[in-house]
Amino acid sequence: MTQSLDHLMNPAWELLALGEPTHAEPRFGFLRNRLFQQLVGHGYRSLALESDRVAGTLVDDFVRNGVGDLDRVMAEGFSHGFGEHPANRELVAWMRDHNQEQAPADRLAWYGFDVPFETLSAPSPRRFLAHALAYLDLELDLGPKIDRLIGPEERWDSAAALMNREASPGASAEADELRNLTEDLITTLHVRAPELIKKSSAAAWREVEVRLTAARQLLHYHGQAAAAWTEGEVADEPRWNRMCATRDAMMARNLIELRTLEAHRGPTLVFANNLHLQRQISTMQMGPMRLEWWGAGSILAPLLGDRYGFVAGSLGASPKIDLGQPRPDTYESFLQTKINDWGLLRPEELPAATSRTDATPRQGYFPLDQETIDGADLILHLAAGQA
Repeated sequence: MTQSLDHLMNPAWELLALGEPTHAEPRFGFLRNRLFQQLVGHGYRSLALESDRVAGTLVDDFVRNGVGDLDRVMAEGFSHGFGEHPANRELVAWMRDHNQEQAPADRLAWYGFDVPFETLSAPSPRRFLAHALAYLDLELDLGPKIDRLIGPEERWDSAAALMNREASPGASAEADELRNLTEDLITTLHVRAPELIKKSSAAAWREVEVRLTAARQLLHYHGQAAAAWTEGEVADEPRWNRMCATRDAMMARNLIELRTLEAHRGPTLVFANNLHLQRQISTMQMGPMRLEWWGAGSILAPLLGDRYGFVAGSLGASPKIDLGQPRPDTYESFLQTKINDWGLLRPEELPAATSRTDATPRQGYFPLDQETIDGADLILHLAAGQA
């Protein structure tokens, strides 16, 4: 067991995925911070979090260029409520301080790699399309038409629009036309790239591309929400399986794109829930539905080969989420005997054991199992969470 990555590093890794088994235990974020600081010493120059990709551009502009202030960045630069996490605030502040001593080419970069929506709430693409129209000087030509096609925002941004496919606007004629318009705008952005970049900058052009990609993702997700799938044992399971798979496929695509930007600068650390990063299929209980889908890590692993590394997060006990000590025959129990606080070890160091069954949906904890261990390059175990 060790708390240092020095002798555990694989030089082939370009994307090192660090998983946490629950979002609700705060200490995982602080451990991520310590490990990222180590990785910077190994040439890592970027970090990607399970947070809205568009909102993350605000964080990146702050940590790299000092634009804005920390309070605004934490309030507006994250999704899923992650801006409220003290560990994220600590990391953003540290990266900004670090970058002030670096040449522009060596500054650490911040990325969100998640989609611009929540599981039960997805807005319209209005704000992203409006940004693109202003950049392309097409507001007068297309602005009124896009507003008419979108209509009232609450038509899109409601739990009903996702929970009930018949209430979704995703299969409407207006949504189809919006999808076509978005693809046309993406093509226009690329056709006019030389002119637009000369007039503005490569960074400004990429910012518009990120927003148009977000618009495409939103419209595709709404389309999946409206789709009729063959009924399974529980009627809505196939539709929700496809929606979960769609989100992770978009995550994987976002990570591939950011690696294109970062390839010449150094490797990237990715931080998200184990379900999004593990190599095997992901499973989750959602009410009466048992969902199974291929997560972003399972998509990226065969595409990147040994350039993809995965560290599976594990938790012993946590007063914060009322998770007690694991049963003696579980993987986490063995890790408790080896690790007093936290540490890293190789999967082959774990003996055969069973998966713990004491976690509740409210805790959001996904226990270790043999498939996760077999698919991991390292295990990060936290013996006790925050009191």
